[in-house]
Amino acid sequence: MSDAEQQVVKSFPVIRKSDERRQSAAIADTEQARTAFSWEQARKRLTGLPGGGINIAFEALDRHVEAGHGDQLAIRWLGQDGGRRDLSYAELTGEASRFANVLAEYGLVPGDRVFALLGRVPELYAVALGTLRAGLTFTPLFAAFGPEPVRSRMEIGDASVLVTTASLYRKKIAAWSDELPGLKQVFVLGQDAPEDCIALTPAMASAEPESTVHATTEDSTALIHFTSGTTGRPKGAVHVHGAVVAHAETGRLALDLQPGDVYWCTADPGWVTGTTYGIISPLVNRCSMIVDEAEFDLDRWYRILQEEKVQVWYTAPTAIRMMMRAGEASAADHDFSALRFLASVGEPLNAECVVWGQKVFGSPFHDNWWQTETGGIMIANLPAMDIKPGSMGKPLPGIQAGIVERGASGVEELLQGEIGELALRSGWPSMMRDYLHEPERYAKCFDSGWYLTGDLALCDSDGYYWFVGRADDLIKSSGHLIGPFEVESALIEHEAVAEAAVIGIPDETAGEVVKAYVTLNSGFEPDEATERSIRGLARKRLGPAVAPREIVFRQTLPKTRSGKIMRRLLKARELGLPEGDISTLESDEK
Repeated sequence: MSDAEQQVVKSFPVIRKSDERRQSAAIADTEQARTAFSWEQARKRLTGLPGGGINIAFEALDRHVEAGHGDQLAIRWLGQDGGRRDLSYAELTGEASRFANVLAEYGLVPGDRVFALLGRVPELYAVALGTLRAGLTFTPLFAAFGPEPVRSRMEIGDASVLVTTASLYRKKIAAWSDELPGLKQVFVLGQDAPEDCIALTPAMASAEPESTVHATTEDSTALIHFTSGTTGRPKGAVHVHGAVVAHAETGRLALDLQPGDVYWCTADPGWVTGTTYGIISPLVNRCSMIVDEAEFDLDRWYRILQEEKVQVWYTAPTAIRMMMRAGEASAADHDFSALRFLASVGEPLNAECVVWGQKVFGSPFHDNWWQTETGGIMIANLPAMDIKPGSMGKPLPGIQAGIVERGASGVEELLQGEIGELALRSGWPSMMRDYLHEPERYAKCFDSGWYLTGDLALCDSDGYYWFVGRADDLIKSSGHLIGPFEVESALIEHEAVAEAAVIGIPDETAGEVVKAYVTLNSGFEPDEATERSIRGLARKRLGPAVAPREIVFRQTLPKTRSGKIMRRLLKARELGLPEGDISTLESDEK
């Protein structure tokens, strides 16, 4: 094992899967099973449009209704104030058709772009699927965005339509909506609407619950998802209707989605995860989705898992660490016996979280890796696989990954166990097709047949991939290449540490040294004794060359609204550099 591999690969015991679990998985963890997989066969598992082509909304709704499953629960919506609403597949198809007809009534046509600035409300799902059904492009926005992030995304995305609430419109859009020349209509939820807007509730009520699915093809634009850059404006990643092949297949393979499953994805639909795996993939796989309007609340979440008998649960490392922080006793009185599969998304999952899931829920959390640009899960701990806690898992069937190094003559693959840039061979169905208005930026993502992710990783001798960090997060100290994630994982092994973020700061002798920011669990004081204890564990786990030289205690760490810790923001503030795009910033304490 190389020095780099020894630093990154965690020493936690492998979690072995039972023979029964291996046999029940959608695909075996064998080279033969992976070799036999093809995207062509995956495409045949979908129905396709009657006249040819493919449409995401048709695959998510109509084909199930036509096959006699219209009465199955599609969405169970849980309101933050205790309200509930159930929508069957037939009812959701009707609502999506109504919205498609509303778009047509107000002169919107295929090619127009519909932006949704909504929380987790039932109307959002009709808007998303109705837009796709009508052949228009759907773009979700996070409802907690301020006016400037909303405006910049609508400008970049050439928004034709906005669907929002009256309150959000008045607070965030009204002041500048007339400055967007391409904005044709604004729909607001409810019976009444502000001036120059259209009340969606009566418009939907008067629309017919049937509509013809627009004849989209594999290459028809379906979705635009925005992702923040380290500097400058956000990037608009373009995805097509053919991506539904990967949405369906990755949900089946990586999340174990089976028809009739009760499934809960906690991600907000304003993000790519909340759209791909919070709307499209579960519906295409004919699951019954739980949608919770409320934000994270530990007791509420445990109650939902128990009372709704959730079978497949997809959540974020931040939430898992918050559960760990509350302790095992908080979960002790709940029945989680219905849970079959747990997965995590949004940022790397610390090994401790994986093991904690096994202890508390009877099943480990399964980490996986993907990006807004990939459109779907690319690397995962599949249901049939033994889990190495801390690893992202292996490339999904149909995905070829490699660890590479960029050079003057192109891209060169590195040896096993070496740290390099994670790359994927181009060609899977959900690969982004463009960055809006930025062809040169898009072209730089590809070289020699590889999509270059910008993430650093290594592949071990068993074919498991391990995340090291973003290329611009890597710390170079006294000849060592230090990935912040490995240091952060070691720090949260300490009983006092709830979360950690690590950056490199300049040092005359070493080049860079490691500085850590940590938040503490309740009952621990941010004093010198605690710092010495944490530093001692880090030196024991990592060695003095890799362990933090300095530890700073904070009440919170700066995170995006999807839960990712913003290391670059900590570094920018440490060094007095520009902060770049912080439109996705959720929590912060300078």
